[in-house]
Amino acid sequence: MSGKILQPKGQKRLTNVAIVRLKKGGKRFEIACYPNKVTSWRNKIETDIDEVLQTQKVYTNVSKGEFAKQAELKKIFDTDDEAEICKLILSKGELQVSEKERTAQLEEMFHEIATIVADKCVHPETKRPYPVTMIEKSMKTMHYSVKPSKNTKQQALEVIKQLTETGTLEIQRAHMKLRILVPGKEGKKIREHIRKLALHIEEDNYDEELEMVILVDPGCYREVSDLINAETKGKGQVEMVSLKEVEEGEEKL
Repeated sequence: MSGKILQPKGQKRLTNVAIVRLKKGGKRFEIACYPNKVTSWRNKIETDIDEVLQTQKVYTNVSKGEFAKQAELKKIFDTDDEAEICKLILSKGELQVSEKERTAQLEEMFHEIATIVADKCVHPETKRPYPVTMIEKSMKTMHYSVKPSKNTKQQALEVIKQLTETGTLEIQRAHMKLRILVPGKEGKKIREHIRKLALHIEEDNYDEELEMVILVDPGCYREVSDLINAETKGKGQVEMVSLKEVEEGEEKL
């Protein structure tokens, strides 16, 4: 025996792991994540980073348990804060999955996007929601391609826009019902502004104060609210009566 002490190489092998990889500065960096958590993090469903990362360490090769060197991280990322680098890789890196896993993930996202569209939209005339199956069929008709790294809510808005522009399906965002109360002269002053923003006016009364019940596109809510606050200096009220106005029952296939 030479009496030489063998030092451990600092390797940590991980199993049942989802790997996210980022190529930067001609080098490959990886992080080890829990399966099914990467997409949840990117869609802002999961917000606890410890539920996503198996360890807040940066690797050059997760499978072999090889860690990135601090000097290399500092040179390429301008920081050696591994927790921050992990977040960067998590948001911008490519999730390494098998073809079978990738197909299943895309199918799940496709269904989730269609579900969001069905929840937000109605037929323009009947005001009835569409079944998710009809939205999925229309998405396939216009050959919509799911983007794995993009938020499903953002993609749902893209689908609504494309369905409308291509005429693939008669569809519109379900309307939001608002009740507006504005005291005194301010009510009279902003009445016409509100009428222009409204898609439909259910009630419109002015007797010392303005009281209106209107339907608007959900995208106009902020504009209505800002208008009331600015013109009344916070004295006016905007109450959301219902998030979406829909008729009972679904459109028939």
